[in-house]
Amino acid sequence: MSTSSTMTQATIERRAFVADLLKACPQALVITGLGSPTYDVFAAGDSANHFYLWGAMGGTTAMGLGLALAQPERPVLIVTGDGEQLMGMGSLATAAAQQPQNLSIVVLDNGHFGETGMQRSHTSLGTRLAEVAKACGVSHAQEVFAHDELPALAQRINARSGMLLAQVHIRQDEIPRVLPSRDGVYLKNRFREALGFAS
Repeated sequence: MSTSSTMTQATIERRAFVADLLKACPQALVITGLGSPTYDVFAAGDSANHFYLWGAMGGTTAMGLGLALAQPERPVLIVTGDGEQLMGMGSLATAAAQQPQNLSIVVLDNGHFGETGMQRSHTSLGTRLAEVAKACGVSHAQEVFAHDELPALAQRINARSGMLLAQVHIRQDEIPRVLPSRDGVYLKNRFREALGFAS
């Protein structure tokens, strides 16, 4: 299936998918990428186990790698978009070289840069992120085309049985923004306290 036809056939509604994924992975430490992933995770219910990375585009995989290595007994779940992950290709290769068993990256891919005007992203122009992840050495990389694939994905995330990247093909919906706090110090301190560290 070509990348362009995949985008036009995408049926997954991202906010419902994210809500159900979080519900199925209650022990996960969650890091969100710029824009829509942050809005969707927050809309599903705020938690001290969620760290909203806000404007640090390209930084989720690097942060997730560090967290996964520091917290090997917890599943670490990155929820990000195609644009953010495209910017963080180098850190994807670095994470794959480290192979943290508990690191999962869920890329919500609509083939567009949603935060800057819906310009087409590289994933609508031929880049297949799941294949890139495989080439980097990610233990398990897959494309997700339907909501009913979520239970198996969540099971793999919870099992912490190998680094995972799931490229989730979502519809190009415009969904109202639901914004968490933008106070970086507060978010950092809250997350540290949830992990048992002093703020």
